Amino acid sequence: MSLRARAWEQTHTHHHRAFPADRLAAERSESVSVCLPARNEAATIGPIIAALVPLLDAGVIDQLVVVDDSEDGTGAIAAAAGAEVYDQAALVPELGPVLGKGDAMWRALTVLDGEVICFLDADSEDFGDHFARGLLGPLLVDGTGSSGARTEFVKGFYRRPFKVGSLTLPDGGGRVTELTARPLLELFYPELAGIRQPLAGEIAARRSLLESLPFATGYGVDIALLIDAYAEIGLESLAQVDLDVRQNAHQALRDLRPMASAVLAAVHTRLQRDGRYAGTSSEATVERPPLLSHRRAAA
Repeated sequence: MSLRARAWEQTHTHHHRAFPADRLAAERSESVSVCLPARNEAATIGPIIAALVPLLDAGVIDQLVVVDDSEDGTGAIAAAAGAEVYDQAALVPELGPVLGKGDAMWRALTVLDGEVICFLDADSEDFGDHFARGLLGPLLVDGTGSSGARTEFVKGFYRRPFKVGSLTLPDGGGRVTELTARPLLELFYPELAGIRQPLAGEIAARRSLLESLPFATGYGVDIALLIDAYAEIGLESLAQVDLDVRQNAHQALRDLRPMASAVLAAVHTRLQRDGRYAGTSSEATVERPPLLSHRRAAA
């Protein structure tokens, strides 16, 4: 890890315990939306929404949204638990079918009202409200890092236990992160080597930034947003927050190949865009343009 990456990691890494609900409610000055893109998450969405609704009541957040593309009743469960629910396909319908998680996030921006937006995954087990509080903290409390730069984009990180039947290993989850995403960043974007979970779906950012960035439509969205935010605002305006542990279902190794390919394609697209790589890729990628430019084109 480079000296700059190591210095950033030491000064821009926080723990969720630094941001209790009463502190955020008392000190925030911006409106906040929390959004969960969901697809067939009936097993987990109810407890997640139940954990987040008290943040509405406490004045920590203003809007709690699920954008849904499910056949298992996820949307109905989320609505009953207290979330606003939108059908993904009904958002920006002129673009046709929703092309994955990144596309759902991009379309969700059209119904999110907050000046600060937090995206959370909908498949987390043993979820707690600290996921939202931790991510929002560096943006809502003071809002500047040690360098004086305004915090614009926050990434979560955690330990990911690996469950195999009745056996739980303390680490071992996040195989695509460790074998694909982090080596790519270390090689091509060494200043981002201090980001511990570049593929984490838990992020928070200022609306003004998110609307200025393109969104990869599939699994590549998380690393793409990180790289593009870094290019747009610089390292000192990024932060990361320790969320302790995240548990979710694990896929078989062979099923991780499409995710790894999407991550590679997203990085490849950015290297090509910046004139750093002239090769071709067999992985077709679709990206949504920055929402600001899309609105201008549609006007």
